[in-house]
Amino acid sequence: MSKIRLAVVGAGQFGRNHCRVARQAERTELAAIVDIDRARAEEAAAAHGTVALTDARELAGRVDAAIVAVPTSAHEAVACALLDAGIDVLVEKPIAVDTVAAGRMIDSAARHGRILQVGHLERFNPAVLELERRATLPLFFEIHRLNLFSPRSLDVDVVLDLMIHDVDIVLALAGAEPAEIRAAGICILSPKVDIANVRLQFPNGCVANLTASRVSTERVRKLRLFQPSQYLSLDYARQDLTIFSVDAARQIGFLQAPVEKSEPLKLQLEAFLDAVESRILTKCSGAAARQTLGVALAILDKIKEHSQVVSHALTAGWKP
Repeated sequence: MSKIRLAVVGAGQFGRNHCRVARQAERTELAAIVDIDRARAEEAAAAHGTVALTDARELAGRVDAAIVAVPTSAHEAVACALLDAGIDVLVEKPIAVDTVAAGRMIDSAARHGRILQVGHLERFNPAVLELERRATLPLFFEIHRLNLFSPRSLDVDVVLDLMIHDVDIVLALAGAEPAEIRAAGICILSPKVDIANVRLQFPNGCVANLTASRVSTERVRKLRLFQPSQYLSLDYARQDLTIFSVDAARQIGFLQAPVEKSEPLKLQLEAFLDAVESRILTKCSGAAARQTLGVALAILDKIKEHSQVVSHALTAGWKP
């Protein structure tokens, strides 16, 4: 069986990780690396023994599939050009700058019968995969995603940079869109929101509390889920899942769930390659990613509303 000819578009920090994983995959031939910066494209191509290009449109006829790891503002233009050329696409998260652009990408994929997968990487974290198998009726989530400050990704708010991972997981497990959103956030070291706290309430009463920060003094990535008779504690970084259960006699049982650790980026690529071969996408579709983006943007709107209330209060009554 011939290998899938794959290209990586965008040779920045994360794009290079995609290049490494694509080069290592047994089912792929890394046919090209594309970047508008010719020197960066050539450097990455030389490191991985492939061809350097500066325009994604040059991939038509050269590849079967492509990974798009360019800035979010360019997702729609690059992905649609590839989809229109008959190329299957894995595009980084968030899918686009807004839901309208996301819709155009989804329509392009449908029109040409192409795969459009979105890189919500934590969905391929082995501990999250195990959590998905064990979730029954989620009633309450408590999630913290805290990062040390880095100048990377300061062109977007922390909600679209970090929290969107957890929003995507909550939506998948809750199986619905939130009926109510409350949110607050502030800018600290950048012009964008650097720390945010969000409360999502779903039609069945499930509640999710999410906190994301990129100005923390420590790195924390944890999720806690409560469901009837069970409490599940997940550590994204350690890739482990602990389950506490209460039986009919009110005895507490403890289980360290079996999790086979692996690099999520590799598992994500394997899922994409499976979809390319089978023509069936089972996770992280364009439609699901558009829903996640819609909720993330609604969260930012709520943060803006809260900021206006705080600003008015400061103007009206604050004394130094």
